[in-house]
Amino acid sequence: MQVVRIGLDLAKYVFEVHGVDNHGKVVVRKRLRRDAVAGFFANLPACLVGMEASNGAHYWARVLTELGHQVRLINPQFVTPYVKSNKNDQNDAEAICEAVGRPSMRFVPPKSTDQLAVQAVHRIRRRLVADRVRLVNQIRGLLSEHGIVVARDIAQLRRGLAVNVGNINDDLSEMLRALMRELQEELSVDTRIAAYDRRIREIFRTSEQCQRLGKIEGVGPVTATALVAAVGDRSCFKNGRQFAAWLGLVPKQRSSGGRARLFGISKRGDRYLRTLMIHGARAALSRANGKQDPRSLWLGKMRQRRHPNVAAVALANKNARIVWAMLTGGAAYEPALSVKAA
Repeated sequence: MQVVRIGLDLAKYVFEVHGVDNHGKVVVRKRLRRDAVAGFFANLPACLVGMEASNGAHYWARVLTELGHQVRLINPQFVTPYVKSNKNDQNDAEAICEAVGRPSMRFVPPKSTDQLAVQAVHRIRRRLVADRVRLVNQIRGLLSEHGIVVARDIAQLRRGLAVNVGNINDDLSEMLRALMRELQEELSVDTRIAAYDRRIREIFRTSEQCQRLGKIEGVGPVTATALVAAVGDRSCFKNGRQFAAWLGLVPKQRSSGGRARLFGISKRGDRYLRTLMIHGARAALSRANGKQDPRSLWLGKMRQRRHPNVAAVALANKNARIVWAMLTGGAAYEPALSVKAA
């Protein structure tokens, strides 16, 4: 019988394959080494292949698509309910095969090589920024143990660190001074972060999609390039609300017995994208004070009714829907219409 649906459990070296026919009967169950995966699928007729959106999934999606197969990536949390009994590679492949055949299943947008390259720039920059935050916190903590309190601002920390390291009249030991000089040299990570910022701005200037998204209040070069890199096949989202939900910008719901109960945002999806959208919304809210255009007036009324944090998330949700509409329809940003947008 012909294989119509396959669940492929990805790994570094050993892959599990679970295939069924039109009636759901198991027709292939196989373990493959990494170098044999492409050859195995090349000898199969075109079928639907499901994979978890894990490390290497986008690469294998491109490989199998070039071989004529239809590939769908699934968030691992949506595969878990279909795992029977104990968790192992064979049961995972069977669960993926079952999940990919569900008509209501939601899939992860596949990404191109260019999108993955831009995403790599953002991930390296994010790691460097996190390293800098940890370094600054460590320096402030070590100095506070000796009664030296430095402001949180990085520029003030540099000035305070230079003064205290060079001041020989205080009570700092020579060993601590040497350690502070070493940490002072580590703060040169700013140069690397600035280099990645320039690279992101260059990507922004050369991308027509990013240029259009950059017209939205609260969406700058970093956010625009991150969104374009993250959103592959936009047909995976039926509307802007699904895209906002994918970013975790919609309320979490626990409703039962006809009673609707809504809580804070779900915080699902990519935390990095959600953080960029919310921080951009905060900046847009602060710049809207005193302006008389329809969008600024709408933001002002919302801030009067709601807490600033709620208003920022609401604006981030609206911006996400606008982004989806612009990417899907190829339209330009019109602030007057954005106020009327749902």
